[in-house]
Amino acid sequence: MRTQVGIVGAGPSGLLLSQLLARRGIESIVVEARSRAYCEARQRAGVLEPGSVAALRDAGVAARLDRQGLEHGGIYLQFAGERRHIDFRDLADGQTVTVYAQTEVVKDLIAARLAAGGAIEFGVTGTEVSALTSEKPVLRYTSADGERHEVSCDAIAGCDGFHGICRDAIPASLRTVWETSYPYAWLGILADVPPSTDELIYCHHPAGFALHSMRSPRVSRLYLQVPPDEDIGAWPDDRIWAELQRRFALPGWELKEGPVLEKGITPMRSFVSSPMRHGRLFLAGDAAHIVPPTGAKGLNLALGDVTMLAEALTSLLRHGRGELADAYSAACLERVWRATHFSWWMTTMLHATPGAGPMEAQLQLAQLRYTTASRAAATTLAENYVGFHPGFPLEDAARSRRS
Repeated sequence: MRTQVGIVGAGPSGLLLSQLLARRGIESIVVEARSRAYCEARQRAGVLEPGSVAALRDAGVAARLDRQGLEHGGIYLQFAGERRHIDFRDLADGQTVTVYAQTEVVKDLIAARLAAGGAIEFGVTGTEVSALTSEKPVLRYTSADGERHEVSCDAIAGCDGFHGICRDAIPASLRTVWETSYPYAWLGILADVPPSTDELIYCHHPAGFALHSMRSPRVSRLYLQVPPDEDIGAWPDDRIWAELQRRFALPGWELKEGPVLEKGITPMRSFVSSPMRHGRLFLAGDAAHIVPPTGAKGLNLALGDVTMLAEALTSLLRHGRGELADAYSAACLERVWRATHFSWWMTTMLHATPGAGPMEAQLQLAQLRYTTASRAAATTLAENYVGFHPGFPLEDAARSRRS
């Protein structure tokens, strides 16, 4: 078999890359270990930056997003019995974010690729990549019907997540990894109940962090801070709602309850692997970096990666120019480190640190008061939340390498 770009992983980054390349006249194949049903049902992120919305529109897959997405002009920070608003429109040049679940993004992208005759193989096993430093890297996999395939490519995109095979295909001697785990996790629920708030509530509480988000005008998404080794079986629905009520409690405000559709526990880590390019292999999304979900950056970073990667691969494969491909890793990592710091800052400011004393608790409250009282501090939060890009786009990175 032969294609131009072999893409490992049918998450939002791999699917968006395939769609963007197709609109630029470049063919690809996407291989995915999970089933289509799994990919379209997995509950993940739900907040899109303006740049992510623009990328999905450029890909021609934003019709449902534009109809159903919920535009949000800010967030609430709750602490010490108060709830204060951070106004993005006022602080970040009129920009907003859009609540639209990652599952819906994946559904839209799969439907678009299949409608256009795009090649997506679900349920594959034995995925391998090789000859990465040659001009014809190879993708091998066994399809769901048991047939072994070998695909000659011009480039391979590793969009296969933290546990995928592509990052480890880069020699360990060439990789640098930075990683930290946090001493808490999120217990998340999807509830069949209209949201109790017009915008997300980030709640700092002595018993632990809580977040009120949403997926639609009829479905709410809520989270509780729990220990990373917590057993989900210890949290029946009644206990979850009681703890959410306790942490979000404010006079005159009511948290609506409803049937819990899904629940699970997600550990939290920060992880960055460099470089994001080795020969003709390019990493994107969770294959190269992970952030805690507090800053709503994971999905947006992944979509940003492949937006730049589509540009770089188009220049390389259609015009024979390698400057943008050479600059891809540095340009992505500039943005990744900014988002990694922001996510760490939001996380450590809002979560109760196990074993910390009253001194740390007061320092967190001082930071929250300053963030909500100072226009400069609130602007820092707002512009990072809507997507702050450090002024190092792909073309600039290419020029920097040439100089």
